[in-house]
Amino acid sequence: MSANFYLVRHAIKEKAIGDVPIAKEGVAQAQATARYFRSLPVQAVLCSPLRRAKDTAAFIAAVSFAPVSEDIRLRERANWGDLPGQSFDEFVAMWDRCTRERDFLPPVGDSARRAGERLSACLMELAESSRYDSAFVVVTHGGLITDFLVNEFSEEELDFWQPQFIIRQSSLIPECSITKLIYKTGCYQIEMFASVNHLSSP
Repeated sequence: MSANFYLVRHAIKEKAIGDVPIAKEGVAQAQATARYFRSLPVQAVLCSPLRRAKDTAAFIAAVSFAPVSEDIRLRERANWGDLPGQSFDEFVAMWDRCTRERDFLPPVGDSARRAGERLSACLMELAESSRYDSAFVVVTHGGLITDFLVNEFSEEELDFWQPQFIIRQSSLIPECSITKLIYKTGCYQIEMFASVNHLSSP
């Protein structure tokens, strides 16, 4: 059983609380990201149910002619606006504690460890349904991607891609970056990490 996974962080979103769409500059990012996948054998596009991920995924699905579906397991571990009355500073403090203490369960959302396990379960299901040399595009959130990677890979493996990965994880996944994973017989290999080269390609 093998599969190629492309983990894509959503495009730049509007700066506001709640479930917001991608911004004008995010549309340009999503279009450039879609062009990257145009010539790849994309079997399916999956996305978080949050608007910024759905907006980004729609561009990719349109050029790859692959079906797109939402999966709640691809939602961020927490989203500003989920907890009524929470200020942005309070949200950041909650987020940072979850990052430091991976089993800390916040008043809303999931712990970092549990969030990473959600993404892992989703990828395993995709691998079981894969055709030879197919690609799955998974449009999700930066925190969820790093939560998954910290669960699945050793600190030494992660530091190969980015020194002090665990300490710096909250700043390592830019909008519309692509992380490529190769999955074979129960093991993941990182082939590309948080690449944004496609964003500057014509």
